[in-house]
Amino acid sequence: MPLIKLETKVNSFIEICFDLSRSIDLHKISTVKTNETAVEGITTGLIGFNEFVTWQATHFGFRQKLTSKITAYKRPYHFCDEQIKGAFKRIKHDHYFEIQNGAVVMTDYFLFESPFGMAGRIFDKLILTGYLKKFLVERNQAIKDFAETDKLKHLLLT
Repeated sequence: MPLIKLETKVNSFIEICFDLSRSIDLHKISTVKTNETAVEGITTGLIGFNEFVTWQATHFGFRQKLTSKITAYKRPYHFCDEQIKGAFKRIKHDHYFEIQNGAVVMTDYFLFESPFGMAGRIFDKLILTGYLKKFLVERNQAIKDFAETDKLKHLLLT
């Protein structure tokens, strides 16, 4: 199964980074290119332990739905969301937060597997790993932007 590991350094407070990472509203902002919308479960605000959200989005020209649930939660150091329904055979996304040299380091471990056996594994290797890594980098950049600037105030007011 492909695993994407991503580290992002943020000059902010660990609690802010943790909460922005589980913000449904910030996720919508960071995924405007794929027109992601929360359609079921927690559809606004902060998602918490044992809660779920169903996202509807367009990827590779196809409109899709994916439901994920928060399966582990230790504020402000770690949470995990896992696909419980959707196009993938499996998705598990661990989010870790720690303070290093006065900054927050967010570490993502994104494990995924496409269906369709060998064809899915080839697709994962040739196309999907790069696509998903770019998706995560853009998402983390949005978290960084909001955590390090006054954009956070706007998000909290909406």
